[in-house]
Amino acid sequence: MVNTAESSSATAFTSAPLTGKAAEDARESAARESVAPLTGARTKARIALIGTGGRSEMYIRAIFGKHADTAELVAFSDVNPGRVEFYQKLIQELGAPAPVASFAPADLTAFIQANNIDRVVVTTPDYTHADYIVEALKAGADVVVEKPLTIDAEGCRRITKAVGETGRNVVVTFNYRYSPRNSALKEIIQSGVIGKVTSIDFSWVLDTVHGADYFRRWHREKKNSGGLLIHKASHHFDLVNWWLNDVPERVFASGGLKFYGDKNAAERGLGPRPERGTPDAGSPGIGDKTAEKDPFALDLREDERLKALFLDNEHYDGYRRDQDVFTGGITIEDNLALVVEYQGGPRLSYSLNAHSPWEGYRVAVNGTEGRAELEVVERAAVLNSTDQKTVMDPSATPVEEEDAIRRNGERLVVQRHWEQAYEVPIINGEGGHGGGDELLLSDLFNGPGEDPLGRPSGYLDGIRSVSVGIAGNRSLESSLPVRIEDLDLGVDLRRGA
Repeated sequence: MVNTAESSSATAFTSAPLTGKAAEDARESAARESVAPLTGARTKARIALIGTGGRSEMYIRAIFGKHADTAELVAFSDVNPGRVEFYQKLIQELGAPAPVASFAPADLTAFIQANNIDRVVVTTPDYTHADYIVEALKAGADVVVEKPLTIDAEGCRRITKAVGETGRNVVVTFNYRYSPRNSALKEIIQSGVIGKVTSIDFSWVLDTVHGADYFRRWHREKKNSGGLLIHKASHHFDLVNWWLNDVPERVFASGGLKFYGDKNAAERGLGPRPERGTPDAGSPGIGDKTAEKDPFALDLREDERLKALFLDNEHYDGYRRDQDVFTGGITIEDNLALVVEYQGGPRLSYSLNAHSPWEGYRVAVNGTEGRAELEVVERAAVLNSTDQKTVMDPSATPVEEEDAIRRNGERLVVQRHWEQAYEVPIINGEGGHGGGDELLLSDLFNGPGEDPLGRPSGYLDGIRSVSVGIAGNRSLESSLPVRIEDLDLGVDLRRGA
């Protein structure tokens, strides 16, 4: 829990148990949807993991590390056997006495039922989530899924129906809720210190390392990821839904592909480019100075983990992790702006840019009694350095930088009407997202305890978050506002029925 303090000119508050309407809302939310612990009748929950790309490692390390007493990894599954083998080697390094089982994704139901699987962890590409979630639920297992829950309205309807028919649980791992800075802002809003929220301004910038990476991978096609409005921004929309304890009602979106892609490259005169960042045999290698100076080229050979996971296993499925960001075939946007109306009255003004020179976000929450402002700098500058590996995602892997103008870190400032501003301390823990990942994993593997902030999230939270992106995509197509109720998601976002 984040400890907060205010200046002598302000009224102090603490993370006390909720009372009044806030307590009633929390009880209703808990009644609608519970996030069950992994442990059940057995000492350890039996887990199968499907999707052995980069996101699976956090769960694997947790199971063979701090949470080995409550969880057992029974099997891996992936369409690419080379990536399965990569993680078989990793668990040996982590102390596994022997390799775990593996099975083909097409055999998910049979494997769950034959091996008494309690929970399936889904870390596959976004467009496959609904299929695996529904199949796992019907086979008799609970599900843990990486965001986003799914990418379209049909997926929402199918998941809602499966949850209703089976009575099983789906947990969406919104780790941003657990980041101390975001929890601190939740505490501020929940305390009532700035009064009733009237509007939120939320701006997120991805830099030319992290942001560019979405245009190299499978995410670059909207049919795979739903675009950044769903794949990336579902995190951000979940934060707003959670901060407000409210649900979105209407969305208007504008945006386009303004920086990446072949047409934009041609307009800026970038000239011919290779189709990928890793040179093929016979092409200029790492020692070629021209290739080294290209800040947008990702040479998989320069990162041992990326090479082992993807380059060495291309021959199985043909997947290229290092496509050039200025080639054709990109169908997602890199500049986006939304206005979102909430049922309780607040308005959200949101923007996302994927080619910024720095990475981070700014949030301003306006209330009837004041304003709260959170500014986060996760990477102050992208420097075209070749003498050290550049961290792809600075929120998950914090970076240390020397920058006299823009400094890494976060600052939460509150100012009530007629009073001076004061800063709220933010206490971070160890690991990714300021220690938030560890808190999420503890809730996931041990079961959530009493949490006045309501951070554990289930399938309904997942639907609420992607509903904004789904509506936003429809608005981009029509140039008109879209009402959430017209999406036919199969569920009432307010009541969960």
